[in-house]
Amino acid sequence: MRRTDKEVKDPEQILDILRRCDTIRVAFHGGDYPYVVPLSYGMEVAGGKPVLYFHCATTGLKLDLMEQDPKVCVEADRLIQIDRPRYGITARYESVIGFGECSLVSDPEEVMHGLKLLLEHYGADDYPLDVCNGVFHLRVGKIVLDEITGKRSLPE
Repeated sequence: MRRTDKEVKDPEQILDILRRCDTIRVAFHGGDYPYVVPLSYGMEVAGGKPVLYFHCATTGLKLDLMEQDPKVCVEADRLIQIDRPRYGITARYESVIGFGECSLVSDPEEVMHGLKLLLEHYGADDYPLDVCNGVFHLRVGKIVLDEITGKRSLPE
């Protein structure tokens, strides 16, 4: 990281930033070009690693690329404010970048677990998944992050 003065080194602080973000952007290897897609997500730490769950359709480019190469890069950020100090203009933010592997979840219990984590992340943990017919018309994926870094520039 070039700007080490902005680096967040404490793993718990990095996870805290990730918990406060509302969208992740996942980059897949996409043939001639990378393919980046924004996703809603839920998260937990399992086996000492951050695990992100997301939902998606049953077919599509994301699934095709995941099958070809499960290695992904994940980015999440929070814009806090824009400052106009005497020397210009600057963003105050927090961000996370991680690298890991993406896969589809097939175990029904883990599917429900992932969906519950996703709902909790957005404050909808009281949503009745057991009566939602739409649950059976989607896929649940997970990303296990092997590396994760954080960066921030907080308001003075």
